Amino acid sequence: MKRRSHVAGLLTLPMLWLVGIYIFSLVMLLVTAFWTTDPFTSKVVPGFTLRNFEQLVTNPAYLSTAVRTLAIALAVTVLSILISIPLGIFMAKIAKPWLRAVLAVAITLPLWAGYLVKILAMRVTFTDQGFFNWALAPVGITGPSFSITTVVLTLTYLWLPYMAVPVYTAIRQLPANLFDASADLGAGAWRTIRTIVLPLIKPAIIAGSIFTFSLSLGDYIAAKFVGGSTQMIGSIIASNINLNPPIAAAFAVVPIAFVVVYLLSVQRTGALERM
Repeated sequence: MKRRSHVAGLLTLPMLWLVGIYIFSLVMLLVTAFWTTDPFTSKVVPGFTLRNFEQLVTNPAYLSTAVRTLAIALAVTVLSILISIPLGIFMAKIAKPWLRAVLAVAITLPLWAGYLVKILAMRVTFTDQGFFNWALAPVGITGPSFSITTVVLTLTYLWLPYMAVPVYTAIRQLPANLFDASADLGAGAWRTIRTIVLPLIKPAIIAGSIFTFSLSLGDYIAAKFVGGSTQMIGSIIASNINLNPPIAAAFAVVPIAFVVVYLLSVQRTGALERM
């Protein structure tokens, strides 16, 4: 009995936060998505209607924004994986200790600064008179300016540490003799990565991808500052949060659905069980 009271005491505050704040807020979000807005008073009217969700499918602007946001999140995740794997192998198995420490600081450096500071830094870099165009001017090449490409690069810059750190940690735990044995059997570098490294670090990649994918889905500040006319799901939510809260709530369900589908697809591979 005493042990149960201790456990209850430890869990009371976390459960109050989880259930009373987090879950309750999500439930109210879902409930609001079925309400309507009075066109004359602009007040939210409780009720039940699927009209808000129908608009997400029938309105071409809403549909294209959802598809665009999904494509951006997937592109950020894939780019983060492509950068993290060779970087993790180099840091864990090739780099000297001092260089490994320098690279570790460089990877985690974006986490040290404020979010808006990092966004503004990327905006200054990719502006027409910024560093990117200045560096490429001698060879006659111009940068992507403010576009979807810049949004993908910015989000990758923001969320790469969440992929690079678990991938590096997983690769560092691989025995060095695996690489030696693969080389002795005649496998090249790419075949070693494909047949040995990737299967063993798959749980780390899945863990990192959950962060890069979900964080990119929910972002819209990057699109606002470095995307030009690019809009993401968050852009639509922000523009409707005061004018039409039910539409904003319905659209907020979309990234949640994307993440749930992604987690279910990952779970079928069995990778989550090995995390």
